Amino acid sequence: LLLMVALGLGGTSATRCPRPCVCDNLRAHVLCLNGNLTAIPDTIPQLTKKLDLRGNSFTVIPVGAFLDTLYLTHLDLQRCKVERLEEGAFRGLGRLVYLNLASNSIALLYQESLDGLSSLQQLILEGNHIEEIQPGAFGHLGSLTVLDLRANALVYLPDMVFQGLQVLRWLRLSHNALHVLGSEAFAALPSLRRLSLDHNELQALPGEALARLDGATRLDLGHNPITYVAEEALAMASLKHLFLDHAALQDVAPDAFSRSPQLRTLDLRENQLRGLPPLAGAGGLARVSLAGNPLLCSCLLRPFHDWLVRAQVQAEGSCTAPPALRGRPLDSLRPPEMRCGHPQMPLSPTVPSEQPRADSSGQCPRGCTCSPDFHHGSCENRDLREIPQGFPGDTRLLDLRRNVFGTVPPGAFPGLKELVSLHLQSCSIGVLQPGALRGLENLVYLYLTDNRLSTLAAAAFEGTPRLAYLDLDHNAFTRLPPGTFQLLPNLISLHLQHNAIRELEEGDLAGARGLRWLYLTGNTIRRIAPTALAPTKMLEKLHLEGNRLMEVPTSALRGLSALSELKLSRNPIKRVGDSAFLPVASSLQHLYLDNMGLEQISSGAFAGLGPKIRSLYLESNKMSNIPNMSNFTGLEILNLRDVPFHCNCQLLPLRRWIDKLNLHVGATCGSPAEARGLKVKLSTTFQTCPGWGQGEAGGARPEKTKAARKPSKKKRSGKSPARGFKKSRA
Repeated sequence: LLLMVALGLGGTSATRCPRPCVCDNLRAHVLCLNGNLTAIPDTIPQLTKKLDLRGNSFTVIPVGAFLDTLYLTHLDLQRCKVERLEEGAFRGLGRLVYLNLASNSIALLYQESLDGLSSLQQLILEGNHIEEIQPGAFGHLGSLTVLDLRANALVYLPDMVFQGLQVLRWLRLSHNALHVLGSEAFAALPSLRRLSLDHNELQALPGEALARLDGATRLDLGHNPITYVAEEALAMASLKHLFLDHAALQDVAPDAFSRSPQLRTLDLRENQLRGLPPLAGAGGLARVSLAGNPLLCSCLLRPFHDWLVRAQVQAEGSCTAPPALRGRPLDSLRPPEMRCGHPQMPLSPTVPSEQPRADSSGQCPRGCTCSPDFHHGSCENRDLREIPQGFPGDTRLLDLRRNVFGTVPPGAFPGLKELVSLHLQSCSIGVLQPGALRGLENLVYLYLTDNRLSTLAAAAFEGTPRLAYLDLDHNAFTRLPPGTFQLLPNLISLHLQHNAIRELEEGDLAGARGLRWLYLTGNTIRRIAPTALAPTKMLEKLHLEGNRLMEVPTSALRGLSALSELKLSRNPIKRVGDSAFLPVASSLQHLYLDNMGLEQISSGAFAGLGPKIRSLYLESNKMSNIPNMSNFTGLEILNLRDVPFHCNCQLLPLRRWIDKLNLHVGATCGSPAEARGLKVKLSTTFQTCPGWGQGEAGGARPEKTKAARKPSKKKRSGKSPARGFKKSRA
């Protein structure tokens, strides 16, 4: 038995062990369990390695709370009622490898909250109230291999939120409320092998974000309300195990997994699948689990069954229908048994061949399907002229896509107070009448894509105070309907892509004070009034690509202090003038200026921008030079492809700067003739320049970027990412 003594590990006085604690000087452990402590004891022995403080009441972990215990390797702060970690709270704990902060009340991770933990390998934050992670919060955790964020209140993940976690192997995000992931959310996780996203609110497979995870081998997406997996939805080169169990899947495209060639096991248990097509491209698949699905083993399932046999794929699951085959395992069926004795409908449960499922009370509109297990209702593609009524009161997702409603009248959805997601895409809707959504007090997602709307009245959104995601892409708007968003204080994401909007006027976005993402791609916008975006002070993403802007809308960017992503691609902007991005210089991280026919960028165009810039896209333009960017020390993606650089001595500073970057930027010479087509880094035309080989002409050499300060550990794979070029691709 170990002798537990109340003695300090570095001294002899009994006072060295705090009164409610027990100190073990043989193992250098200190336990202060459930001691009603309200502050970190200041007499903990200095040589303590493991400190267990579970079950106390600290509320706040102040700056330098552990500066007297610099030898700690394990620290447990579970159930300590912690609400806030001050910046620098763990400073000095450079030896700590394990930190457990589970079951507290932390709501926000600040940029420096975890500063000083350079050796930390496991960070447990399960069971807190974390709603937001500030950029850079994990930037000092270069040794972390496991990050546990389960059971928090995360709703979305912004781009680069996990930057700095270069050796992270397992990211656990289960049991949150995630429904939106930034396309670059996982871009900074080169070593990740396992990602857990189960038990969230994802309604579609986040393919763009997941495509950044080249090395991940296991992906957990179960228990999400995903209804469909589209063509080539998942492009994960190393993925071997995919879990999509207990979702809401009704259909899977034949080539859904064709861009994940290493996939071995596919778990589709407990969905709403009546069958599957042959899964083209999934050549390595060895096992598919379909247990708990309402499989219709008719002739329509025969192509999938034949594919299973040819590809030698093991399948789990049994037939629900027809009655003669009910309960039969898939692997016991013979093709002649899978008959169609009468004309059959498609396998998708959205157009079922059997009677629609109803909830336990039998309540479901005629011709529709209602799932009591998932609280979903669907009348997709029924050629309906009027919105059906009579869905179960606990319905949370209602899919009415591809009908012909024309108009949504007042009170169209009675008794659906629990409805969270409403799908009205492709319904020929031209009018959303005042009060149309009345009573949908819990509605979060509203999809009105591909309709005929040209205007909206604010009263149409009466009674939907929680609406956060509004999709109006592919309609007929020629301007933003002014005042429409006054009744939507919680609106986070607004999609108005591919309409015919010509300009943004003052007052168009009045009331949208919580808006974070505004998507206006593919309109005809020529002008943005200086105050048009003023109400959206929390805006983080502004997508304006594919419009008709002739200049950067600098004046309209004033006041957008949180803007991190600006897309201006495919606008006819020929010149970028001085201080074009100065209003958002303190927050901007991702800037897209590609495919514009850009001819000139002034020397002061990037004034104010610096280390915060993570990605810059300038490809497919016409300028022959670019301004000095040596202060862009945080660059991770820089794309200069298809820019006709004039490789003379004036370009020498840029050439030297590119040499120091550990990035593949794709820059080539457009002139002079002897250098045309050569990479800027390889051109010999610079060898005649004054100062060649002696540093930058006329001044100091550019400062190295973060990428340049760290040597690349990997050889270039030869496979370029979809956008730009990433760090350590020399």
